[in-house]
Amino acid sequence: MIKPILAQYIPIAHMIAQTIGDDCEVVLHDLENPQQSVVYTVNNRVTGRQVGQSFDHLVPQVILSEKLDHDIVTNYYFRTAEGRLIKSSTALLKDFDGKVVGALCINIDTSKISGQIEWLQSLMPGAEENASTTEEVPEEVTHVSEVVTDLIDKIIGDKDVSRLRREEKLELIRFMDQRGIFLMKGAVDQVGSRMGISRVTVYSYIDEVRDKK
Repeated sequence: MIKPILAQYIPIAHMIAQTIGDDCEVVLHDLENPQQSVVYTVNNRVTGRQVGQSFDHLVPQVILSEKLDHDIVTNYYFRTAEGRLIKSSTALLKDFDGKVVGALCINIDTSKISGQIEWLQSLMPGAEENASTTEEVPEEVTHVSEVVTDLIDKIIGDKDVSRLRREEKLELIRFMDQRGIFLMKGAVDQVGSRMGISRVTVYSYIDEVRDKK
């Protein structure tokens, strides 16, 4: 069930996708349910995002981006599992109290454009010497601590952390690590305090889940 505050963006999602075309995907996230944040998609064949999945790229490339301005980050890039380069823009959605509750993401598959550019370049003299590979531009991490702190709280939820098995704690750490939560300064201490474990234990859990990748 999509909350009314997010459902109002569904027509906008369709408008964007229909305006740009089939290579444009629009994804609507409910950030109050981080583990299953995707609540609506249009043209989801671009990245294969499915309702019920969690967010990707949102923390490192949007929430912690120095380019975040007026709750919007535009024109950042990531690659799909198949290696396709995706151009993306994201708007954070707030409720009437100014709290971030969702995100609207636009993902454009650049494969056709890249192929045409490469073909045109191949016709130009000296194309071999001047060819360059498109690379992702690294983002500088800045502080939007209140948003990430809220995400940490939502991820842990109302779980009785004192009763969680070690495997369940590891799964929470894995989820947060995969979504970039620990890129934020102070996140380790926040997670440790919230889960009732020391920062040393948090670091050991992070090392353990990374070793299992």
